[in-house]
Amino acid sequence: MSASSSQAPHSRLSLTWRVLALSSLLLLVLAGLFTWLGHANLTRQFEESRRESNQREAREIQLALQRSEASLQQIAALTAASPDLGPALANGAQAELIGSLSSQWPTLQLEAGIDEILVFDARGRQLAEWGEAQADRERPVQDWVRQVMETEYPLSALRCANDCRQYAAVPILVAGESVGMVVLSRSLADVTRQAQQVSGSDVALLITGAQEAEVASERYLTSWNGHLAALTHTSEYLPLLRKAAQMAMLSDILATPLRLQHDGRAYELSVVRMEADDSRRSTGFFLLAADITAQIRAIQQNTRNLLLVGIGGWLAAELLLLAILLRPMARLRRLAGVLPALAHGGFAEARSAIPVPRSRFEDEIDVLEGTTLALSDQLETLEREVTARGLQLAERVEELARERDFVGSLLDTARVFIVTQDDQGRITLVNDYALTTLAMQEERLLGRGFDDVFTPRSDNDPVDIPQEERSLVTADGRQRTIAWYHAPLASHSDSRAARISVGLDITERKLAEARLTWLAERDPLTELYNRRYFQEALGQVMRRGRCGAVLLLDLDHFKDVNELSGHHTGDRLLRMVADTLFQEFGHHGVIARLGGDEFAMLLEGADTRRAISIAKQITPLLDNTGLDAGGQRHRATSSLGIALFPAHGDNPADLMANADLAMYKAKESSSQRWHLLSTLERAKDELQERVYWVERIRQAIDEEGFELMVQPIVRLSDGDVRHYEVLLRMRGPKGALISPAHFIPVAERSGQIVQIDRWVLRQSLRALSRVQAQGISLAVNLSGQTLHDEGLKQFLMAELAATGADPHHLILEITETAAITDFSSARGVLQALRDLGCRTALDDFGVGFSSFHYLGELPVDFIKIDGAFIRTLNTNADSQVIVKAIADIAAGFGKLAIAEFVDQEVLIPLLTSYGISYGQGYHLGRPTPLAEAIPGVSHGDTTS
Repeated sequence: MSASSSQAPHSRLSLTWRVLALSSLLLLVLAGLFTWLGHANLTRQFEESRRESNQREAREIQLALQRSEASLQQIAALTAASPDLGPALANGAQAELIGSLSSQWPTLQLEAGIDEILVFDARGRQLAEWGEAQADRERPVQDWVRQVMETEYPLSALRCANDCRQYAAVPILVAGESVGMVVLSRSLADVTRQAQQVSGSDVALLITGAQEAEVASERYLTSWNGHLAALTHTSEYLPLLRKAAQMAMLSDILATPLRLQHDGRAYELSVVRMEADDSRRSTGFFLLAADITAQIRAIQQNTRNLLLVGIGGWLAAELLLLAILLRPMARLRRLAGVLPALAHGGFAEARSAIPVPRSRFEDEIDVLEGTTLALSDQLETLEREVTARGLQLAERVEELARERDFVGSLLDTARVFIVTQDDQGRITLVNDYALTTLAMQEERLLGRGFDDVFTPRSDNDPVDIPQEERSLVTADGRQRTIAWYHAPLASHSDSRAARISVGLDITERKLAEARLTWLAERDPLTELYNRRYFQEALGQVMRRGRCGAVLLLDLDHFKDVNELSGHHTGDRLLRMVADTLFQEFGHHGVIARLGGDEFAMLLEGADTRRAISIAKQITPLLDNTGLDAGGQRHRATSSLGIALFPAHGDNPADLMANADLAMYKAKESSSQRWHLLSTLERAKDELQERVYWVERIRQAIDEEGFELMVQPIVRLSDGDVRHYEVLLRMRGPKGALISPAHFIPVAERSGQIVQIDRWVLRQSLRALSRVQAQGISLAVNLSGQTLHDEGLKQFLMAELAATGADPHHLILEITETAAITDFSSARGVLQALRDLGCRTALDDFGVGFSSFHYLGELPVDFIKIDGAFIRTLNTNADSQVIVKAIADIAAGFGKLAIAEFVDQEVLIPLLTSYGISYGQGYHLGRPTPLAEAIPGVSHGDTTS
């Protein structure tokens, strides 16, 4: 017993303190680990928030620069549109020029922050200047002047010298021609203030490459070779920037923001670069200093709190462990004294030494004491617990399986591409939709590079952009376009998945966009190029200084086809002609349908021999093209005019006019149906032709040689007619009526069109005064030149007063082309006409797809939809979409729509379903003399 008593204290102390030491070491390690993890997490969150904040501030600065640039360009455009500036510049009146802007200068300087205004004439000479000039700006300004005058497009630039300024250069247009330009500049002070307000940081504007005068300034930073053009809170911010300049290079801060301590506080300095002029002598940078002291201190405080909590937890755990171990260790020593006897079979001694178990919570010592007595009970209890836990585990496994199946079904049933990639861009997961579209097995895709399967649009595309478009070739060889949306994956369970990519198939949308572009350049009936595209192509070739030829083709007696067999037969013949021309000569050059039965071919680089050769092939080829309809045989016989450039014209308008003249000479010829102008012949014939028609027009105006026709415009809902369009004809020598197509082009070139418009207006108002009581309105077409007639409003006022006609019953029409060509003049004239009480209409709407933007700004009451869309409405799905869109847009702007060329009964229900109010065409009514069509109007009302 003495040996036992001597070993007991040693065993108790050794076992107890060994447990305490090991547990203390473990708890201290865990406390330190948790503290380190907490600090690392807080630091990472802080770094991410600062990175996002810097990126957001950079974006806001760029947006502020863009908004400032757009605002400056708008102010420059308004300044260039000053009503007195253009005429003064065109007339070379410098005093009037200075006076036109001097009154605006204080307002622009104070309210818009404009620092400088420069005015140049068409030869690039500076005529006027207001404000303070930027250092060494002459050369770039001269470059801008030359560029704007050459292109006639506005220009914006950012230039840094002794300060940073934004420049906007805008051409000054008079009568559609550039007579000079105006240049406005504005400093970036407002952008600096906006950056400070948005970011909440101190902001400075640094300009590198300083001048000698700026080196001596207290704001000059030698290490960065730049001076501070502007900064907020100068007294606090300037010392901070000086300290930062000594610590790091500007290029390093541009890549990674700099953190430094100043006056006991922590700051983060970031740099946003601005691109200056092309000379790159000076470059501007925005410097943003954010006070991050509070965030740093918060991280440190949280780290200290975590450490203190860990130490406190360690002490509490050790004290609790010591309290728990005191009593059990005493019982364990007593039990250890009887265990050797139990090993030798002393079971009775063991039972006598072990006390009878009391009702208390069991622990390891209780288990040792009651092992013999309660072993069977413990095994039975253990079996019940294992069974219960097995059932719970099975339920959990089943629940996880259902969740897995749901997620898998969601991925596989989604009609989008879902792909996950690792940090190397290799595919780690792909859904069933992608596998089905690619017709590949999953094993062949997993591990392959994302760029290898889905082709990037270009090799220079960044890999970390959130959105992009890529091409995909499917198993059947079809090319598809996929819009991809990428997002990073913050997965802790699978380190292989770095980002998820979701792709949408936008092939159909791309095809629709391409279709709209095609419609803007093509004639919907024949699918050839339209007039607008042909004129642009011709202008581009001529501007490049190339030579070539234009072949203008007109079908003979095409009007007879429409009248004898209907417009649908005429349309079929036009399509046959177009197919023939394209199949046989499409590889020679651009082929277009100019309108009606006119076609044109542009032969770039062609000489006289080649042009004549093609013309000789066309005429017999079209002679063999024809169709049978209603017992009639219609052939596509044609007359063809040839004009060479630059010999027959150095601009598209003159060249097309000469080609048209050559075509009419071909019609008059009895020997051949094509004609090539020679230089002398062109001058002589054109002079004779113009002199003849100019005299005929003058005579018709003086001797009342015109006659008015009208065509009804029918209200589709009930067939009521209260609206007529006035049409003009010239009486020939034998009383035959001559179409305006023969004399209107000459009148437009000679300037007589304004007199003709006034004649038609005067006669229409006389007739209107007699029929307006019946509720009848007359629509009169105005030419593009009449829009520039300054006396038009006064003339109308006088005629309205003289005839007593109600202006509400007079509708004045202008074409879409004239309105868009000179938008500002058209809007002003239309508004002036509406102020008189007249109503207005926009004719031939929708031809170029370009007028939708201006429709809401044009003061018109009616929109006349171009007949090219109406004639193919029941057979062409594209025409249906376009007409429906025009009708919806017109209704949205509160304007009434009129459909032209309604030549079939089947079109009326379609037009009515689209919400179109009125129709006009041969099916509803043909042109008739005014006196016959409208009761109450005598023949003398239309001719005297």
